[in-house]
Amino acid sequence: MFEGKKLTMNLALTPSLLFIVLSWCVSVTNVAWALVPSGLPDFTPLVKQNSASVVNISTTQKVTSQIQGLPPGMNIPDIPEDSPLREFFEHFFSEGGPREYDSRSLGSGFFISDDGYIITNHHVIDGADEILVRLSDRREMIAEVIGSDPRSDIALIKIDATALPTVRIGKVKELQVGEWVLAIGSPFGFDYSVTAGIVSAKGRALPRENYVPFIQTDVAINPGNSGGPLFNMEGEVVGVNSQIYSRTGGFMGLSFAVPIDVAMDVVNQLKDKGRVSRGWLGVLIQDVTSELAQSFGLKKPEGALVAKVLPDSPSEQGGIKVGDIILEFNGAPIDKSSDLPPLVGRTPVETKVPVKVLRDGKMKTLTITLGELPEETLATGPDGDSKSDGQFDKLGLSVKEVSSAVREKMALGKGGVYVELAGPGPARDAGVGRGDVLTMLNGKQIKGLKHYGELLETLPEKGIVPVLIHKPNGPVFQAIKIE
Repeated sequence: MFEGKKLTMNLALTPSLLFIVLSWCVSVTNVAWALVPSGLPDFTPLVKQNSASVVNISTTQKVTSQIQGLPPGMNIPDIPEDSPLREFFEHFFSEGGPREYDSRSLGSGFFISDDGYIITNHHVIDGADEILVRLSDRREMIAEVIGSDPRSDIALIKIDATALPTVRIGKVKELQVGEWVLAIGSPFGFDYSVTAGIVSAKGRALPRENYVPFIQTDVAINPGNSGGPLFNMEGEVVGVNSQIYSRTGGFMGLSFAVPIDVAMDVVNQLKDKGRVSRGWLGVLIQDVTSELAQSFGLKKPEGALVAKVLPDSPSEQGGIKVGDIILEFNGAPIDKSSDLPPLVGRTPVETKVPVKVLRDGKMKTLTITLGELPEETLATGPDGDSKSDGQFDKLGLSVKEVSSAVREKMALGKGGVYVELAGPGPARDAGVGRGDVLTMLNGKQIKGLKHYGELLETLPEKGIVPVLIHKPNGPVFQAIKIE
């Protein structure tokens, strides 16, 4: 009790000590606040140095629509001349037939040379009758299209001008996930808007975009940003902002940019020959899941599993077979199936490349001479109109011979069995359904219905075996788990 009173008296008698403690706390607080902003990037020098190299792009396209007139026997109501309703009726119902109007869209771009060459997106200028480029000094010029590539969504356009500010081209290989990046563009027509974020991932494959290893960021991208540059903190362009992933139509934190090395490769080809050619193997591939890896004898899921070899393709001529797992292409390791198409596409046509595959548990290196990627691909599927006898095999399937109609429709070779019904069992659990055609089981080609029955007898009582299934949207390997 006495010691407590004594301590209180000492504190009361030493206000100078209390002042020192409070001063120290304020000082520490100020230091802490000063440290917070010092750890964040300062984008102002980057914006000042590069804004002038970015342009706003607006396009005009003539569109014809069919205007419906009033039903027969009906006339426009007697409405006063100055009424807005009269203008409405005359505009939409005065007479039927086609009506032409101008459709306008906005985008962005950036100078890659001081004589007027501009990179933007293919979808920004696709079908445009007129392309208007507005510079940072508010000059407006009409651009001509040098070339455009739908697969990469990259277009090269040009204006007639000189001594223009240009961007510096960066190296995508040096770009790191988590690194700060910045976009400059014209979202919704708001010129020279700046947004920043980080690199979320690299090498993203998007549906129908297999030949572009997209850079994923969380930089805010909206309509009008398309075709604009994505900068790193060195002020170098590392990507061309192309698209967003959204369920609402607005930005949701997922934006994608075409890597600048891919864009420049496309640009150089468009300059030289007005079109883009890509290497082609002629295989349909899929990812190797953990169960498929186990069934093929791989220590871990990796590589690209070949589900189909197209006839007369470089792969067929070079000896690649269905069921091969491509682990290396031209010396580059293939971790995921999405790694392969960009490597193949950027390799010049007629180049001989080594391809390392896993076949029957053994490594094998093949030499493939690449062809040129065709413009179109063909997708076919089975008809599945047959009836079942209700008998199911040990996989839970009722199968029969493949009809000539199905074989022709699916562009199948010899062999295989047609699935009439998929009952409860391991095959249905693995994704096999009615109308599918099985052409390979446990690494063996199915020669026909009798051979399929023989292969069933050789299956283990318990384990995982791969099966090749031809579906309406193409062939796919699945792992059947037998228990």
